[in-house]
Amino acid sequence: MSHARVVVLTVLALAAFAGNSLLCRAALSRSHIDAASFTTVRLLSGALMLWVLVRLRGGARAGKGSLLSALALFAYAAGFSFAYLHLPAAAGALILFGAVQTTMIAYGLCSGERLRPAQLAGLLLAGAGLVGLLLPGLSAPPLASALLMLGAGAAWGIYSVRGKGAGDALQVTAGNFLLAVPMALALSLLLLGGAAFDPAGSGYAFLSSALTSGVGYAIWYTALPFLKSTSAAAVQLSVPVIAALGGVAFLDEPLTLRLLSASIAIIGGIALVILGPRT
Repeated sequence: MSHARVVVLTVLALAAFAGNSLLCRAALSRSHIDAASFTTVRLLSGALMLWVLVRLRGGARAGKGSLLSALALFAYAAGFSFAYLHLPAAAGALILFGAVQTTMIAYGLCSGERLRPAQLAGLLLAGAGLVGLLLPGLSAPPLASALLMLGAGAAWGIYSVRGKGAGDALQVTAGNFLLAVPMALALSLLLLGGAAFDPAGSGYAFLSSALTSGVGYAIWYTALPFLKSTSAAAVQLSVPVIAALGGVAFLDEPLTLRLLSASIAIIGGIALVILGPRT
């Protein structure tokens, strides 16, 4: 694949990831859809869109997914939706991003990678930024929602680790979405008493799934094999920044001093970790 094409695919994927936070927050704050129904519509629409793309490309079927990867995908999607009931887009994206990167860094350490002093300092700085963001206060995000987003980020980190080198990106992603749909339907049935469904929320969920989730993930995992591990991690530093700017511009969310300080600490700290050489 040419360098220019890798750059274009990477930019599109990052924009999709940031847009995902904006669409989810818009759906859950500006429509009446409940989080479980949003999750179900999102995964179902993503599975259908990916199945269509597989068939258009000439694939025999969408498949070769993994049950464990599908479970991680479902855990991410459900935690993400329920967290955004009360989290602003910017704070949610920052917490999600921090958890994703921390999970992937932890996997690298468990795989034998070692950190130099500057990288260890960066990890401590990122952790301090996350703690500072979550400490009680007027501008602190709701703790329960923040913990849900931390769990969603950990699940996405696991999904990302399992996705690299898993095979044909589009077909594997389609298979994982198909396997995750029954899990989402089971959740919706379990919470049927609180279900609320409306066209606007469904539209946001469709856009979130078909474009920013399904197609976005397929694009990302197409570009990922052509990126160095450190480059792949580094470019994701832009996602919470894009989401924060989008939240301010399109959702009228405030940009607080606490969020700015935490963003600098978390993003700067993780940058030290992923951009520094391993021993």
